[in-house]
Amino acid sequence: MEVEDRDDLCFPQFPNTSCWKPLPPWPQTVTIMLYSISLITVTLNLLIIISISHFRQLHTPTNMLLLSLAVSDLLVGLLLMPVLVLRKTSCWFLGDFVCSTISLINIIIPSASIGDIVLISVDRYVAICDPLHYTTKVTARRVKFCVCLCWLCSVTYSLLYVKDLPTQTDKDKFCYGECFPSSDSNSLLFDLFINFIVPVTVIVALYLRIFVVAVSQARAMRSHITAVTLQHSVTPKAKKSELKAARNLGVLVVVFLICLCPLYTVTWVDYNWIVALIQPSLIILYLSNSCLNPVIYAFLYPWFRKAVKLIVTLQILQPGSSETNML
Repeated sequence: MEVEDRDDLCFPQFPNTSCWKPLPPWPQTVTIMLYSISLITVTLNLLIIISISHFRQLHTPTNMLLLSLAVSDLLVGLLLMPVLVLRKTSCWFLGDFVCSTISLINIIIPSASIGDIVLISVDRYVAICDPLHYTTKVTARRVKFCVCLCWLCSVTYSLLYVKDLPTQTDKDKFCYGECFPSSDSNSLLFDLFINFIVPVTVIVALYLRIFVVAVSQARAMRSHITAVTLQHSVTPKAKKSELKAARNLGVLVVVFLICLCPLYTVTWVDYNWIVALIQPSLIILYLSNSCLNPVIYAFLYPWFRKAVKLIVTLQILQPGSSETNML
């Protein structure tokens, strides 16, 4: 019996300090699903990054925000998904430094994604509610600054959130063979407030305002009163273009909230067998958002489908391909 118990330890040679191997193990189908989603996520988001970076016509302020979101989604598929499978299916043999680094990345990337979604909502809010001043308020330089600030804030927040990890002593660790940094209730509450309540409130408030203004503009167009809107006058073509962009990015935001909210909600429910049963599915749902975003682009943005065709056929390697008309 003692031999069997030792076989279930991550480090059998240290029976008093070793963690137990992950029990119950994840179903093999879940592991295969996550690895598949990881591969698809990396591939699709890499296509987005190449598309927006290569074709000059796509260097718009809105697309820069989509580019930042694609980078964070790429890192989710490249790092977070494989590490999650590793944590759930085997003991941690990569040491404390790698664990601390992964823990930092595990906070930076989702925080940056949430920040990008907030910036996208602000971008659409200005475009719909103040269209005449959009080009002066939302410039490429300002968007780049906001994106850099978003990532800088994410890095700073992650360092504050896991500030005690690198200095933990052996007495602070429950056992060896795991990489699940423990957080107190105050840290979890702070994270809930910063990474969920505040951004979701801002996103919902902005899109409710966008919805009200969009409905007003749509009614104005239908009644041929194109010179008068809720705030300014714009041409019918410009109105239609901005409304379509708001709708497309609205789909992106709604899908993001659908993937984000269940996991954060369950985090604050008392842990029981029901939570243990559904938590893996909610984690997969949350991470799969990084894979769904490029799929949304494929359905809603003709430029993305055209760019993928040019990339796959290697036409982007031809001289002058960056000047191709994509719109």
